[in-house]
Amino acid sequence: MVPFFVQIKCKLGQSYTVANALAEAEIASEIYSTAGNYDLLVKFYVDNATDIGHFVNEKVQVLPGIQDTHTIITFKAFGAT
Repeated sequence: MVPFFVQIKCKLGQSYTVANALAEAEIASEIYSTAGNYDLLVKFYVDNATDIGHFVNEKVQVLPGIQDTHTIITFKAFGAT
């Protein structure tokens, strides 16, 4: 499985609606509200063969209330082994 993060900027007043839609779709591993330029930080896991760009385009950006997204692809997780 490949982890990646998407920062989501929501339309005004839509943060909770978008967060709930992501939770109901059961496609996100973790969903956090954030302060700053983006309203939500969402962690996803997809199979190695999944095209992340298509996943974000077809599963995330189509949800009502989303204004903009910023995808972050990670390389290595550090911590206790």
